[in-house]
Amino acid sequence: MFVRIKRSVHDGRSYQYLQIVESVRRGERVRQRVIANLGRMDKLLSSDQLDNLIRSMAKFSDRLQVIEAGQMPEVASCRARLWGPALVFERLWREQGLVEILHRLAAGRRFRFDPERVCFALALQRLCEPGSDLQGSSFVRTAEVEGFDDIELQHLYRTVAFLSEHKEELERELFIRDRDLFGQELDLVFCDTTSTFVYRAAETELRRRGHSRDHRPDLPQVVLAVAVDREGWPVAWELLPGNTSDARAFEHMIGVFRSRFRIGRVIVVADRGMMSKGHLELLSGDEAQPYEYILGCRLRGDTEVRDTVLSRSGRYHEVSPKLKVKEVTVEGRRYVLCLNEEEAAKDAASREAIIEKLGEKIDKEGAKSLIGNRGYARFVKAERGSLRIDFEKVKMDERYDGKFVIRTNTDLGAEEVAQAYKGLWRVERTFREEKSTLSVRPIYHKRDSCCVGHIVASFLALRLEVDLQRRLDEMGVDVAWPNVMRDLKQLQAVRISLDGQGYLVRTDFEGSAHLAFRAAGVRPPPKVTPLAQPPSPSKEEIEACSAEDQKGSSNLLELKGN
Repeated sequence: MFVRIKRSVHDGRSYQYLQIVESVRRGERVRQRVIANLGRMDKLLSSDQLDNLIRSMAKFSDRLQVIEAGQMPEVASCRARLWGPALVFERLWREQGLVEILHRLAAGRRFRFDPERVCFALALQRLCEPGSDLQGSSFVRTAEVEGFDDIELQHLYRTVAFLSEHKEELERELFIRDRDLFGQELDLVFCDTTSTFVYRAAETELRRRGHSRDHRPDLPQVVLAVAVDREGWPVAWELLPGNTSDARAFEHMIGVFRSRFRIGRVIVVADRGMMSKGHLELLSGDEAQPYEYILGCRLRGDTEVRDTVLSRSGRYHEVSPKLKVKEVTVEGRRYVLCLNEEEAAKDAASREAIIEKLGEKIDKEGAKSLIGNRGYARFVKAERGSLRIDFEKVKMDERYDGKFVIRTNTDLGAEEVAQAYKGLWRVERTFREEKSTLSVRPIYHKRDSCCVGHIVASFLALRLEVDLQRRLDEMGVDVAWPNVMRDLKQLQAVRISLDGQGYLVRTDFEGSAHLAFRAAGVRPPPKVTPLAQPPSPSKEEIEACSAEDQKGSSNLLELKGN
């Protein structure tokens, strides 16, 4: 039904009438049938009759009643709560099976709270408002999520300890479920390491001072080693003492794969920092379950690569406009030499700029300042107390323009090897998201076990982020992750009460929020949702509560008397 304006002419004058009509089908034609005549439009507008009629009819529509009432100052409403991220990430949380897994791990524990809800709260906080557990106890009051109102600070502390205790079981359960859920074979594993500092001055068995990528040598840190599959999905993560070298961390990750997971063929992909004789023996040393590998090589530091592989003649095979490959074998050791001509041109231009600048500085600045600059020192030669440009070194440096070398023991084609190695950007993106988007820091925990649980919660959040980002990629949506989170946070829920009935009013969708909902498979909630009223207590319950109150009062009087 709808309102229609009917025009009519009487005594040479034109009038407009309002009618309520409905469309009805008669055969193949649709006609309008008049339900009611409301009267002349000019008379209705000159009085309050039309407004009164609309207001009276709105009483029978919850949605219109709430929208109209929400603009009235006398209607009390609570503050808006975060709703968009909660709806999207809870759907992904449930689809990944985390509800069932966490309930199973918590079975038999006498928790007086739901640890699964607290785990989700920790993960959601990492995604929305990273901070300490103390800040998390305030964050849960700002999110519209079932079960969050019952969470207390002590629940957060106990849950990070719970996650630390069950880290390996959780990792193994998720590993098995992921293989079943996505139906993909784990054939490529990308490994890398990073570190993050802890806001505690005292060192422990886990928190140690070491090489700080964050330029905070004053604080102890922990080393994170992570492995992801070809899609960037986290497979395993380990926490190691902060003074652990990349080589030792890599060795530890390989040990985890061998002992914890039952996996078939796996090709380990790692950058040139992992390339060493010891690592190669580690990967292929187990005859029962050897690992194939694709490892980056150091161009200048590896003698065989520098003197033999780069010097070997042969034609490049074009894989893409930005990648050409050439296979080189040295005494049974297989290398793939890769060339990016666009990067080669950039390297050449950069070197020419350095040489030009160096020529200007040789006469103006002392030898100490130039030799101390690594960018200049590689092209400088000292003779009899003076400096000059070493053009032989400049010529040798041209050999490295736009090139990188990979060593492998796989039977994959050279182009497949190159593409797999280029996939290392996925693990680098994982670390970038884990350290900046998710912001594992700040970590304030005193106990190592709580630090471990804190970071496990961060990796659960990482799984949610990677899952949504992958779904957006599959939809062809090209939007920056910070923008997705910003738009999701704009979707909030406001509770209002009208005539004793509670309603949940949704704010409007902004930017890419609707795309995130569609990617996650979440139906947007209606603009207005009536809230279920709690059941009224029965007469027996009221009498029982009264008896308890009287008993409590008597006990209190006895205590005061004593």
